[in-house]
Amino acid sequence: MKETNGDDHNATATIQPDREAQPVDNESPPRIAFPVIGIGASAGGLEAFSDFLAGVRPDSGMAFVFIQHLPPTGESMLTEILSKRMPLKVIEVEDGMLVSPNHVYVIRPGHTLTIGGGVLHLGERLARPMHNRPVDDFFKSLAAEQRQRAVGIIISGMGSNGTAGAQTIKAIGDICIAQEPETAQFSSIPQ
Repeated sequence: MKETNGDDHNATATIQPDREAQPVDNESPPRIAFPVIGIGASAGGLEAFSDFLAGVRPDSGMAFVFIQHLPPTGESMLTEILSKRMPLKVIEVEDGMLVSPNHVYVIRPGHTLTIGGGVLHLGERLARPMHNRPVDDFFKSLAAEQRQRAVGIIISGMGSNGTAGAQTIKAIGDICIAQEPETAQFSSIPQ
């Protein structure tokens, strides 16, 4: 992998074998030396995400990846909105970004997002109007990448996006947290 400092977010990664199928042991430790927190949401997620990050210290040593299920058409103001609400550096994901601690990464609308080799991989823009699993896609790749150091959080939203990804994270022994449904603006995803 290309060596970079914390502010250089473009990197080249080597292809690694699928670790999801491998047992967790000392020979397959997490690839990133700090916790990467995946946070999945859809409707009502912005408020819950902002509230969550309000309690995070800017020097926490963690990276946060916000995967909000957004319509594939148009652009999003999510990065600008979040930048005004929190002290952490907020970045809209570009393909090949190296993950750094004390940063918030935001998915682009209409794309899938995965992580591998310490790098965020943005899928091609989706041509069809509905891709119902961006949270599942990211959580599954996070489990394979970070093994026992991955954390998945499900917050406000409708539907079931994130359920399969959360099950993958739990199966490897990682941590999954869901917002209390009664505190969520839309409770079907946290349930």
